[in-house]
Order: sequence, then structure tokens, then C-alpha cells
Amino acid sequence: MNKKEIILFLSLLISCATYAQKSDLQQHAEAALESAKPIEARYTFIRAYEDYANKGQMKQSVECGVKATALYYRENLYKEAFELLRRIEQSIIASQTDAAKKSALFYLTSKERYNMYTKLHKGASAKEQLNIMEAHAQKSNDDEVKNDLLYNKAIYYYTMGQTQQGNAVFKQMADKLTASKEYDKVDEVYKTLIASGRRSGSANMVAQSYNSYMAWKDSTNALKTADQINALKKQIADNEASIAEKDSSLTTRQVIIIGLGILAAALAAALAVGAIILLRFILLTRKQKKTINMLNENNALKAKFISNISSQLSPTLQKMDARQPEVKALLDFSEHIQTLSELESTMDEGVEKEDTQMPPFCESLMKQIEGDVKKDVSLKVEAPKMSAKINKEYVSHILLHLLKNAAEYTPAEGKVTLEFKKRSAHTYQFLVTNTGEAIPEEKRENIFKPFLEIKDLTTGDGLGLPICKQMAVKMNGDLEVDPEFTKGTRFMLTLHDA
Repeated sequence: MNKKEIILFLSLLISCATYAQKSDLQQHAEAALESAKPIEARYTFIRAYEDYANKGQMKQSVECGVKATALYYRENLYKEAFELLRRIEQSIIASQTDAAKKSALFYLTSKERYNMYTKLHKGASAKEQLNIMEAHAQKSNDDEVKNDLLYNKAIYYYTMGQTQQGNAVFKQMADKLTASKEYDKVDEVYKTLIASGRRSGSANMVAQSYNSYMAWKDSTNALKTADQINALKKQIADNEASIAEKDSSLTTRQVIIIGLGILAAALAAALAVGAIILLRFILLTRKQKKTINMLNENNALKAKFISNISSQLSPTLQKMDARQPEVKALLDFSEHIQTLSELESTMDEGVEKEDTQMPPFCESLMKQIEGDVKKDVSLKVEAPKMSAKINKEYVSHILLHLLKNAAEYTPAEGKVTLEFKKRSAHTYQFLVTNTGEAIPEEKRENIFKPFLEIKDLTTGDGLGLPICKQMAVKMNGDLEVDPEFTKGTRFMLTLHDA
């Protein structure tokens, strides 16, 4: 090898090593994301996407671009998210990447659109993107992309309540990985699907996934045992072949026969132990299934029982002196139980909406808490002169509850603000902000969950925010605490008009 060839070889090695490493921009973006700095992470991911694109490293470029897109729509900035995806796709088209790899990259951008439409509850648009993803996956000729497509199709069908189609797609993916003996991957996929169902609050998805997982686990244990038996049989066959090829002396044969006898005994013992373990696992699995079904049924009966008790107690409580704190607390608790039960039982039903002018609507709500605030607390409404279609009963209930809480926890000379913002063509947001002490981070995820603690009912029953959350979800929206606001507390009520 001459000097020029050596230099060229070293240059190729350096370029390959550079290609495989993450750029400083990407590492900076990932560090910002881990440190809960989403705006900085988003800005740096965009810079990393542009830097990689200029260098022709399109796979890394697109991966950084879609991460920035996800950070946009996480804050409901859908317009910016869609615009960034269009820029990414123009970069893919202009690149020198071959057709199959371009399809794999277009799959990533289509997948991000699918995620956005799913979050916006636009089923038809999400299904359209799923079809586009399928076309790109076929053209990419990439098994990893095809497996990811099957996973997303299963998630879509389960989310839309199409359990039969979801089971079929997920079985196709599990069978594909099981056939190639990638048992650990299948196990991980099932666990991911169950976790997704829990995060989305879909009991049907969790139950279906768990049942499929248990059935697959039973069959896989049998396959693994069969694989072990076949491996041992092959080893025995190989040893026997080796015996025939080697020295045929009696001593050698005796040693090998003794070894085979020991191996056969070990095989029999292993099979016996394996059979016992498998039998115990099957019995335990059946017991777990029965337990889960029993718990689900008990929870439904408990909810109905509590609701019935509440409705029967109300007439008696209303005859008592409501001026007594204990009686008033029981009346409020009974009413909250009834409201929560009605919301849960009618969650699939739609709500009526009416066109409402925002400035007078917000002003009237703020006026109702004027007598509840402490000394010199300022009340401010920021609502543009526009109208929006909302369910006034639910929105009024939620905002008034948040404003009363804000009035209670805002110190003297503090500030309470009610804002209305139009985030996109069909997305609106109400923001209720108050200065003072913020809700501790460790308590934020539990404030919307009912019945988490036993407390004196005269100080509140803890059902106010869970009821507000249920109302928001029923209106095709969401209620959450803004994690980035640190000068007090900010609640965000997001509503989708489509």
C-alpha cells in the first residue's frame, strides 16, 4: 500500500467515525431536554437538523428535526410543528439519498403528523397518515420501519376502539418476531403497549394487551422448551457423529457412551424441572387473569354502590341545618360524588356548544371572586374581542373552580389572571394564573386523581379538580398544570373545536 492509499484509508476511517458520533449540537439538545428545558432543546434540535442536512447526514438530520417537531406540538404550537415538517421533507427531496432511504425518512415525518393528529383527536386525518406511513414503509424495504408501522397500527386500532383489528395487527407483528426467535423484542413490545394503554387511561387497551401478552407468554415458553430440547438433541447427534468418525477403540467408545448417558440424564432432569416451572407459571397466569377481572368488576360495583348511597343520603342531609360545617361538607361531597359518577357514565356522549363572546364571559367569571381575594390582590382578564364555540356550563364550572382556588391561595398584594388564547384554527386555551407558592412537583400528577387520601371533609373532599379534569376530557380537551411556570401556579384548559 503506497503513501496516497494509506492517507485515503485513514481519511475514510476518520470520516466514518465522525459520521457515527453525535454532533455537539445534538448532544447539547439532548442534555437540555433531560434538564427539563424544552424551549432550549427545541431550538438546538432545529440547529442540529440544519447542520446535519448541510453535511448530507440526512438520517441524523431528520431524527433531530422530528424531535424538535414533537417539542413544538407538546406546547400546542401545531402551526410551527407542521411548518417544520414541511421544511424537513423539502430537505429530504433535495438530498442525494437513494429512494429506499428517502422513503424511510419520509416515514418518520409522516409518523410525526400521525402523532399530532392523534393528539388532536382527528381520527380520519390520523388514519390517512397511517396509510401514507404504510406506503413509505413498503418502499423503504427496512424491517425495522415495517415493525414500527405494525406497532403504530396496533396502537391506532386499540385507541379507536377497533379491538379486533388491533389484535390482528399486533399478532402479525408478534408472530413475525417470534418466528425469528426475537423473544425479548416481542416481550418489550407487549410491555410498551400495556404501558401506553395505562398512560392513555384506556382500560380496554390494557386488558386486551395483557390477555394477548399472557397467551403469547404461554406459547413462547413451550417454544423455548422445544428449542432447548432440539439443541440438546442436536448436540447428542453431533456427539454420535463424532464417535463414528473418531477412533473406534472400545475405551473411547465407553467414555463417550458414559458421557452421553450423563447428558441424557441431565436432559431428563432439565425437562422435568422445566415442566414443573411451566405448570406453575400457567397456574399463576390464570390466577392473575381471574384476579384482574374480579378487581374490574368490584371497582364498577363500588362506583355504583357509592353513587346510590350518595343519592339516598341527599334528601336526608338537605333536611338538616346546612349552616353547620359538617352538614354542608357532606352535602357538597354527595353532590360531587353524583357529578363524578354522571361524568364517568356519560363520557362517550357529546356536549352541546354555543357561540360565546369571550371578553364578557371571562369578565363575569372574574367578578364572582372579587369578594374572596385577600387585601390588594389585583384581578386581571386578558381576552381578545372574539367568540368561540364552547359548552358554557362545563367551562364556567372549571374556570370558576380554578379562580376560587387562586383567590384562596394568592397572598396579599398578589395577582390573579384569567387569559383566553386561540392556539390554532380549532384549538383554544384558557389560562388561570396566580402568584404565590407553586404546587410541589411531586404532587402535580396526583391532584387530578380522586380518592387518593382520607381527609376532614370540612376542609374539602379533593374531588373538585378531578371533576374539572373529567369535564375537560368530555369536551375533547384537557386540564393540566403548566410545569414551566415557576412564579406561582398556572392551570391550562385546552379545548378543541373540531
